Amino acid sequence: MTAPSFIVLSPEDNVAVASLAIEPGGELPDGVRAAARIDPGHKVAIHSVPAGEPVVKYGQAIGRATVDIAPGDHVHSHNLAFDQDRLSIGAPVPPEAASAADKARTFMGYRRADGRAATRNFIGIIASVNCSTTVCRAIAEQANRTILPRYDGIDGFVPIVHDQGCGMSSTGDGMKNLHRTLAGYTRHVNFGGVLMVGLGCEVNQLTLYGQSGSGAGKRHFNIQDAGGSRRAVARAIGVLEEIAQEVGTAKRIPIPVGEIIVGLQCGGSDGLSGITANPALGAAVDILAGAGGTAILSETSEIYGAEHLLRSRAVNEEVAQKLDGLISWWERYVEMHGASLDNNPSPGNKRGGLTTILEKSLGAVAKGGRSPLTAVYHYAERVTEHGLVFMDTPGYDPVSATGQVAGGANVITFTTGRGSCFGSRPCPSIKLTSNTALYRAMEEDMDIDCGTIATGDSTIAGKGREIFDLIIDTASGRKTKSELFGYGDNEFVPWHLGATL
Repeated sequence: MTAPSFIVLSPEDNVAVASLAIEPGGELPDGVRAAARIDPGHKVAIHSVPAGEPVVKYGQAIGRATVDIAPGDHVHSHNLAFDQDRLSIGAPVPPEAASAADKARTFMGYRRADGRAATRNFIGIIASVNCSTTVCRAIAEQANRTILPRYDGIDGFVPIVHDQGCGMSSTGDGMKNLHRTLAGYTRHVNFGGVLMVGLGCEVNQLTLYGQSGSGAGKRHFNIQDAGGSRRAVARAIGVLEEIAQEVGTAKRIPIPVGEIIVGLQCGGSDGLSGITANPALGAAVDILAGAGGTAILSETSEIYGAEHLLRSRAVNEEVAQKLDGLISWWERYVEMHGASLDNNPSPGNKRGGLTTILEKSLGAVAKGGRSPLTAVYHYAERVTEHGLVFMDTPGYDPVSATGQVAGGANVITFTTGRGSCFGSRPCPSIKLTSNTALYRAMEEDMDIDCGTIATGDSTIAGKGREIFDLIIDTASGRKTKSELFGYGDNEFVPWHLGATL
């Protein structure tokens, strides 16, 4: 059977999306012919759209026509502009109930002393300030070279370093964000033990972080107190030897799948992301949430224009109002900096067929499936509710994923249409492609090809099941492509708010 060259996502749509390249004269619905070449992921009009009228995709407005658009015309930035349109929606359709078999599934994880479930067994070396970054890297490098080979049960020593911690106010949103983020990493369940290293004179003092940890506990000291950089490294290796003796004895045991917490990410999106990879991930989320697990949807600037769809699924008005508050804050935030939320689609997004933030957002929320929205959290806030939750983060992938991990995610899933390369230690990161051409071009970076949905060779439900199974396998220790390459040491990027002083 010949693969379809276009997809119409909703009966209300006045555009179709090219699943394959459509040449001039190519056939479209109702006898319409393409007036120009339409690349995969791009939009083509299937009805007339007068200037000023909404262009509709996913059954929702993605902007307004800036000129008269004829059937068969390519629809993109040259004739479509952002507008604040939100079309009415019907009642949300809940997902199918989880099966007894899915609820009974387990993964092979680590049970920490505090009862939480880990998917990896790392030891973290965390910098409290940019001034201790070089020393933390040196400590991790030496520990991986001299200690790690003696402990098969340890996945590695991970440096968590950043460019903040001093030259900033000790109060305000910037310090609150940094403190929440670092505190979240010091207690992260995938760290069996943590060593935190400061300089000594920074604003972000080590004493702010206490001593509790997820496994072998947390130790800390300042470079100045250790007598300098080389002595700090030597002191750290002695501390890590003690931590490794306990952490290295951890064994994987069966743990209910409901204890998996998945962070949902998308980056380098294209026009097929919202049609293939994102809804397939959403199908996996619905299975996980139905089995008692948790999925964290984020990137507030990339749900803008689709927030009303999420709001309709809130379990109560309090959750809905928290989401409303985030949207209002972001509108004020970008205005204060002379920007617009519609600046969000990147040049790569646009080359892949996305035109406005409304279009990008409508595809991005598909990662959350159809499950009810149970809670809304601030950036890096600890996630305690189960099911689908939302965390406030920017759309910038490393910053967003950093917040999710700090909040407790023990697996990250990442959809891409252009080829984002990413890892997020201490969490394994699963990469999902929206199109098969990308998967074939970057197979060593990508874990699952969702482009087969566009060609009709697989279904959203079937691919969602494949993703769900891979999440369980990954949580059980199977290495992802990004782990095999070594990603994850440079993707810790806390959200930086406030003045640099």
